[in-house]
Amino acid sequence: MLIRTIRIRIMRTLTFLLTLLMASALQAQPLLDEASSTLQPALQQLGRRLLRHKTGSIVAIQPATGRVLCLVTHSSEGEKPALALATPYPPGSTMKTAEALMLYSEGIIDDETTVACQGALRSGNIRVRCHSHASPLRLTNALAYSCNTWFLSTFLRMMGDRDRYETKDSAITVWNRYMRSMGLGGPTGIDMEGEKGGLLANAHYLNHRYDGRWNAQTVMWIAMGQGDVTATPLQLCVLASSIANRGWWYRPHLHDYAPDHPLSARYATPHFTKATPAAYAAVIRGMRQAVLHGTLTGVKTSAYTLCGKTGTAETAGRDHSAFIGFAPMDDPAIAVCVYIEHGGFGADTAAPIASLLIEQHLTGHLSPASQRKASLLEAKSY
Repeated sequence: MLIRTIRIRIMRTLTFLLTLLMASALQAQPLLDEASSTLQPALQQLGRRLLRHKTGSIVAIQPATGRVLCLVTHSSEGEKPALALATPYPPGSTMKTAEALMLYSEGIIDDETTVACQGALRSGNIRVRCHSHASPLRLTNALAYSCNTWFLSTFLRMMGDRDRYETKDSAITVWNRYMRSMGLGGPTGIDMEGEKGGLLANAHYLNHRYDGRWNAQTVMWIAMGQGDVTATPLQLCVLASSIANRGWWYRPHLHDYAPDHPLSARYATPHFTKATPAAYAAVIRGMRQAVLHGTLTGVKTSAYTLCGKTGTAETAGRDHSAFIGFAPMDDPAIAVCVYIEHGGFGADTAAPIASLLIEQHLTGHLSPASQRKASLLEAKSY
């Protein structure tokens, strides 16, 4: 009886170890056969066309499932999946969506919070320029017009709030936890090899980098997606997906798994963010207003309700062009991130590319006007 019990335990242990080995082997698969993946051929074809002559990435996810609908990259070396999965970039103003979610959920801001912008923010001897837009602004228009002054001011307010946070370390720790809950800062867990996470400042990192001599002004750049924060295009697409879902996301995956598969639970388990439902409602209103009246009017359409946020990330040479968004607004079928190295303003390159991908997915084709736009975008080189 004792020997039989030992044998059963050994078999159970071996079965458990075998399952772990299978999961480890399957979790990171190279993308070899698009035909057997979740990738949509029409989106892949259009994405490759639009990235011609450019260096950048397109990632699209089905928010309700985490299925990767499009994963296209291009560089001088041809297709390079590492650009989307393992290349950390400054997220630029796409990060303002996550900032707003955190600030709203923490009670630092609400729908009525107003900030005056006179074209720049002055903090000590630092002057940060902003765009030309109406002032003062509430959150909705701050997102719609991507106001640097609004987001820097409210972030500085949070970092200096000693009623809520005893120290600067505790304030940045709260910030970090919110960002991580939205899929930033570490690998998303996609079932493809080579993924890496980006940089997400925390107290330990900042104290080490600045030898403890840092303050709110040192790190305020993260409020506009610069400085001590980077993200991969895949992470930014997960952020867009979590906003589309109003507070949760699935690990992105390129393969569908049967219920009895060792990885099924991993990719069917939702991850919930720390942000509140009210925060999501406010941010989505701002992303919609960006399309209707703000930085994204160039991709406004009556065919579907697009919500988006542009990003223009400062770097050596011409700025990087970024966009995150989803559609339709109330029943999201696709979330997208487009990131183009040295593509300039987010509204000029990344957003138009994303809008074409979304139109193709939602309608099954491109209108004659969109076909002409696609030809113009295809011809651009960066």
